[in-house]
Amino acid sequence: MTTGELHHLTHPAAAPAPGDQPLLVLLHGYGSDERDLMGLASYLDPRCRILSVRAPMALETGGYAWFAVQFTPVGLVVDHEQAEGARQQLSSWLETQVAAPGVDRKRVFLLGFSQGAGMALGVALHRPDLVAGVAFLSGLVVSRMMPTGDLEPLRQLSVLMVHGRHDPLLPINRAHASRALLESLPVRLVYREFEMGHEINGASLAEVQAWLTEALDQ
Repeated sequence: MTTGELHHLTHPAAAPAPGDQPLLVLLHGYGSDERDLMGLASYLDPRCRILSVRAPMALETGGYAWFAVQFTPVGLVVDHEQAEGARQQLSSWLETQVAAPGVDRKRVFLLGFSQGAGMALGVALHRPDLVAGVAFLSGLVVSRMMPTGDLEPLRQLSVLMVHGRHDPLLPINRAHASRALLESLPVRLVYREFEMGHEINGASLAEVQAWLTEALDQ
């Protein structure tokens, strides 16, 4: 299915409750595709309708990306212009999905891994009217992502930040710097570290499960 120029897969709610359904959107990392995170669907709250989105940029090496990156001797270099364009495209796409019949607008959640985590958080910080919570897994926060103006709407935004202590791509000190930036905002932040690399292991998935179920039960 292609909506708003973003291809995605759909996993219907396995145990839908009466009325409008909560929506969970999955955003994959660099070099992957929409099938990757959909493998998590059966482990997540069965009340959610789940959409897994393919990033818009096809890579020559295979897979897709939200924006171009370069791995240099001095670290990761990001094409910020592309990243901003992708964030705006994703925001427009999400606005369409949230407005669809049968969606509970007050229970829309984003789960992103790595580059997809940055996209999820970027959308939520700039459009908290669309998003109730973000699972930010093995991602990076940079100052360019930070919103300006009235920050009051962010008080209702729940953010679960998860990172591996042995992440070789985004070292743990980068996660601590990212956490400090988020702590400067009035979001409801939960930060967790795990004995893992750049991945989603069983312990971190259990944390996501508990966070999402608690958010849905509120």
